[in-house]
Amino acid sequence: MPIHKLFCREKSLSAMANKARISKWYFGGLASAGAACFTHPLDLLKVHLQTQQKKLSVGRNVVNIVRSQGVLALYSGLSAALLRQLTYSTFRFAAYEAAKQQLFSPGQPVPFHMKMLIAAGSGACGGLIGSPADMINVRMQNDVILAPDKRRNYKHAVDGLIRVLREEGVRTLFAGGTTATARAILMTVGQLSFYDQVKQTLLRTGYFADDVTAHFTASLIAGGIATTMTQPVDVIKTVTMNAKQGEFRGMWHIITHTAKLGPRGFFRGYVPRFVRLGPHTVLMFVFLEQLRLNFGDLPSVS
Repeated sequence: MPIHKLFCREKSLSAMANKARISKWYFGGLASAGAACFTHPLDLLKVHLQTQQKKLSVGRNVVNIVRSQGVLALYSGLSAALLRQLTYSTFRFAAYEAAKQQLFSPGQPVPFHMKMLIAAGSGACGGLIGSPADMINVRMQNDVILAPDKRRNYKHAVDGLIRVLREEGVRTLFAGGTTATARAILMTVGQLSFYDQVKQTLLRTGYFADDVTAHFTASLIAGGIATTMTQPVDVIKTVTMNAKQGEFRGMWHIITHTAKLGPRGFFRGYVPRFVRLGPHTVLMFVFLEQLRLNFGDLPSVS
């Protein structure tokens, strides 16, 4: 066989092997943390819109924050956001992929309803594990709009966790854990199972290859679905985690408090949240796929 044809054949086989690679268990957390570095300011604005009682536009919020505390204030709570992704997202991605590999053999198609069930279980466990970091993240982000005497002033995520344990107890550390878990279930179903399904559908059309174009398209659609599914729960979770001790009597009190603004109250911050979650989902899956294609494990042959 001519050398150039042999080289092309080896190159083709190498490319096929790369497409078949499987993500390592920690790739999801790394990809999510990388995406968070780019989208954190948008997440911060989303928290502000959900917790404020006065209706201020996104632009006005940005101006107020930058004018009073500088541009770096838009990255308040970044350490907690990274800690959250490295706990919550690492676990949900790892559990999702592990469950699929255990229940289905390599190359065997996974039914969509099974993807949703696996994603729901993975999201529930990940949401509970990531709840403390999520609460610290919300508090650190909200600090920049509070009066100086009312700020918690956590130095970083670990400092926040230690102070909550010392000053408020373990129960407070998991405040909003129920809504965080419910949100994580919906988020994981919306992101992971729908991304899987949409990507599979795109590849079947013959117009897409397993490349950045397919990854971008599938992740953008998954981001829109996940935003719509989780927005009401996310609003309740944010209010719960940011509440002071004794401010609300229970979950129903928080719901009625939010409902005072009407049905739209449960969708406060929807646009900035999609503007944040859309790019975050796209970056997360693009990073994840690049990690898989370049550094993933080859499937074992039995």
